[in-house]
Amino acid sequence: MGQIVAIGIAFFVIYTLAKSVRVVPQKQAFIVERLGKYYATLEAGLHLLVPVIDRVAYKQSLKEQALDVPPQQCITRDNISVEVDGILYLRVMDAAKASYGIHNYTFATTQLAQTTMRSEMGKLELDKSFEERTTINSAIVEAVDKASDPWGVKVTRYEIKNITPPQSIRDAMEKQMRAEREKRALIAESEGDRQAKINRAEGDRQEAIERSMGEKMKRVNEAEGRSQEIFLVAKAQADGIRAVAAALSEEGGMSALNMQLAQDYLAQFGKLAQTNNTMIVPADIANVAGMIKAATSIVQSEKSRAS
Repeated sequence: MGQIVAIGIAFFVIYTLAKSVRVVPQKQAFIVERLGKYYATLEAGLHLLVPVIDRVAYKQSLKEQALDVPPQQCITRDNISVEVDGILYLRVMDAAKASYGIHNYTFATTQLAQTTMRSEMGKLELDKSFEERTTINSAIVEAVDKASDPWGVKVTRYEIKNITPPQSIRDAMEKQMRAEREKRALIAESEGDRQAKINRAEGDRQEAIERSMGEKMKRVNEAEGRSQEIFLVAKAQADGIRAVAAALSEEGGMSALNMQLAQDYLAQFGKLAQTNNTMIVPADIANVAGMIKAATSIVQSEKSRAS
């Protein structure tokens, strides 16, 4: 019997010593009460408690926590009911305040985030609420952090997950977006057609200018060619006349002229007989010498006039 009592006492002593030793994990804090009153906050490490007198009343995590804020109905400034949910991030900065300042700080901060969300959404129209998410998040963080400061809780950020309007509003928004896309497509198409017409007109204008410039250069070249041709022909004729005049002044020049005129006369007369069915015959066809004499006299008179 005595042996059983001794074993019981030994077990009680071991159990009491085991309960007196506390190992606090990293990023946690234990709240110790002595005789029912707050005594100390145990941080990470090994700690010894007074048996029976001291006890761990609360265990608080010092890690950043992410709390899911349930969906709620909010009324926007333009009287449209939307469903909004989000995520709240917070961290316990003072374990004692988080234990004694409020019964359940996670529930309290979540409720406060919901009420602040309803208030902020009521200030905005539906279209603006999608654009002003950052502003709404900042307002909720500021309001909840200010209220949770006495609880030893620091709110780091808030993020809206979804803003869900009613199905009728979503249908109207979809139609509006479709109309806007079609409008942009028509504008883009008309701008493309306008630019294409401008490009074609510019191309036609440039083509007409280049064609007129080419025609101008062609005509200038042709005129210069004709001018050069006339000049060369005239120069050749002048040179020929000067050569003939020089030849006439030489000995035997007139005889050569008479013979050349006679040959030309007979040659041209022969051509008339070849090309025409009807031929006009001079009255004195045999008087070739008289014709040559007349031509010679003209040449001599012109020569004497020039000298």
